[in-house]
Amino acid sequence: MERADTQAIDFDDLLERCRAELERGAERHVGLQLVCDLLHREVPHYDWFGFYLAVPEERVLVLGPYQGEPTDHVRIPYGRGICGQAAERRDTFLVDDVAAQDNYLSCSIHVRSEIVVPVFEGDEVVAEIDIDSHRTAAFTDADRRFLEQLASLVVPHLPDLGETRGTMSGKENA
Repeated sequence: MERADTQAIDFDDLLERCRAELERGAERHVGLQLVCDLLHREVPHYDWFGFYLAVPEERVLVLGPYQGEPTDHVRIPYGRGICGQAAERRDTFLVDDVAAQDNYLSCSIHVRSEIVVPVFEGDEVVAEIDIDSHRTAAFTDADRRFLEQLASLVVPHLPDLGETRGTMSGKENA
């Protein structure tokens, strides 16, 4: 397995830069998009970085801001795929090899590993951070700690679903 070298990444500095991007975004979804762009650009093994916004009353996740290849997975029911399982179980999922998972929703033939971190407001899952990597076993405990800290940081910056419709970029800055 080709574990990413996260020792060269200053996650404390990245967290502060994410905080600055969130505060820079005039509209809340813009701040989240700036974070997606920053982390996709700065962390070599973050090949797709995005947010899914929870709709608890429907038990579904809706695609929010992201950076990377376009995805067909714009609505994911709780329990389905890695994202849906993380929402249902309310826990971080770190998958070293997506090919070994029975309940994986394939986004790209290039994806080899994934990490999904629920974002909580109180006891409720309100969003998720989803990252795909083209490397097997790309994510470490350092990634997990960083992303769980980021999850706490983004809560006040989460948009209402109506704010984000039609505004997601996700393009490779084309």
